[in-house]
Amino acid sequence: MNPAFLDSMDATGLSQALHAGQLSCRDLMQATLARIAERNPVHKAIVSLREPEALLAEADAHDALLARGQSKGWLHGIPQAIKDLSATAGIPTTQGSPLLAHVVPREDELMVARIKAAGGIVIGKTNTPEFGLGSHTFNPVFGTTVNAWNPARSAGGSSGGAAVALALRMLAVADGSDFMGSLRNPAGWNHVFGMRPSQGRVPQVPAADAWLAQLGTAGPMARTVRDLARLLDTQAGHDPRAPLSLDDGARFAEALGQAARPVRIAWLGDLDGYLPMDDGVLGCCEEALRRLESLGCAVEPAALGTPPEPVWDAWLVWRRVLVGARIAPLLALSRARERIKPEALWEYEQGQGTGAAQFMAASSRRTAFHQHLLGLFERYDVLALPSAQVWPFDAALRWPATVAGRAMDTYHRWMEVVIYASFAGLPAISVPAGFGAAGLPMGLQLIGRPRDDAGVLRLAAAYEAAAADLLRTAPPA
Repeated sequence: MNPAFLDSMDATGLSQALHAGQLSCRDLMQATLARIAERNPVHKAIVSLREPEALLAEADAHDALLARGQSKGWLHGIPQAIKDLSATAGIPTTQGSPLLAHVVPREDELMVARIKAAGGIVIGKTNTPEFGLGSHTFNPVFGTTVNAWNPARSAGGSSGGAAVALALRMLAVADGSDFMGSLRNPAGWNHVFGMRPSQGRVPQVPAADAWLAQLGTAGPMARTVRDLARLLDTQAGHDPRAPLSLDDGARFAEALGQAARPVRIAWLGDLDGYLPMDDGVLGCCEEALRRLESLGCAVEPAALGTPPEPVWDAWLVWRRVLVGARIAPLLALSRARERIKPEALWEYEQGQGTGAAQFMAASSRRTAFHQHLLGLFERYDVLALPSAQVWPFDAALRWPATVAGRAMDTYHRWMEVVIYASFAGLPAISVPAGFGAAGLPMGLQLIGRPRDDAGVLRLAAAYEAAAADLLRTAPPA
C-alpha cells in the first residue's frame, strides 16, 4: 500500500480513521512496513523488526475486533516500536550492547504492557546508544542512527531511533526515556516534540531499585502535542510496585481542552555565558520565544541565580553512582571489559571511588538546587533553555571534544544544558525551535513547575498553533 498518507496523519488522526472504518489495521501495517523498507536502511532508526507475516496477522486480529465493535483503546492497530532499553516479550532487548545482543525477555515491562493494552502493535525496537549512555545514537550491534534532516549528522540520543522514526513518518508516535536529555535532545535535532515528564509520572516496573534511581524516566515523543499528551496518558499512572510513582490521577489529553493562559517565561539562555553554545543556537531559540510573546506570554532574560558549577559536580556524583550500579553486574560476563564502551567503564570506575559521605553531600546539593528553583517559580511559570548546546554534529564522531572553543572534560558535558530539569525532577518539553544556517533543527526546552505536566503541555500546544508554518516543514524524503 502507498504509504504517502502517513506523511499527513498523526497518531490521533490514524486512530480516528481506524475506528471510523476509513482505514484498516492491515492497510496501516502494510504502509508502515513499506515506509520502513524505504527509509530505514539509511537512517537505522528501527531495529529488531518482527517478521511481516506475524505483524500482518496481528493487524488482522485487530481488524476483526473492530468489526465486532470492540476496541482496545486509542492506539488500537497503530504500529509501535519500543526504545531498545525497555523489556519487550519475545523481542530482543539489547540495550545496544554486544553483551546483551541475544537477550529476549519473557515479559513486557509495565510501560510496554500499557501500550499494548491500549491497542498498540509492537513491531520492533528503536535504536539507542549502548546502555543509553550519551546523546549520540550509535552502538556495535545495530550501527549509527543518523539525523532525519541530514544522514551525515547525529540524530542525538539516547532516544535517537525514536526521534528519527517519527520525523521520517515510520512511526506516528513513540516512547523514549530521559536521564540526561534523551527525550529532549533528539526531539530538538529532528524537529519533533519530546517530553520528559515529572519524576514519578511514568513508573519503571520492574526495577532493581525503586527508591534511589530517580533521575531517569520514560516519556512520550510525537509530531503533535495532542499525541504527546495521549501517549503520556497511556504511560502514566501509579503502580504499587513503584512506591514513588505519582498517584494524582492527572489526565493530560483532557487538560489540552483548557485554554492556555499567557505565562511568565524566564529565558535562561546560556546561563550568562557559563554554557558554551554554537553560533546561532541562542538566536534560533529566541525566535521561538518570540512566537510565545505573540500569544501574550511575557519572556524575560533571567539568571539561574545559583552557581551552576556545583550543580554539575553534584550531578556527576549522582550519575556515576546510578550508572555504575547498572554496569557492575555486566562486568561478570565473559570478556565484558573489552566489549563495553569506554564511556560506560568510565562511569563505573568513577562510581567505585564514590563514598557514602560524598553521595549524601551531592544529595544535599540536589535538594538545595530544587529549593532554589522553587524560588524562581515564584516569579516565573516556565523556565526556557535550548535543548542542546550544539547543532547536530558529524555522525562519525563519538561526541564533541570542544564547543565554541571550550574543551569538554567528559563525554556528556556538551549536554549540560539539559541537567536542570532532570536533577529537579521537573516536567520539560522540547518544542521545535527552528533551523540553523546549515538547515539543521534545534529545540527549545520549556520547563514547568513541579508536577505541572499539564501546564507545559498546554503551553506547547499554544506554541504549536503559533508555529504551524514551521512545524509543517518535513525532512527531505
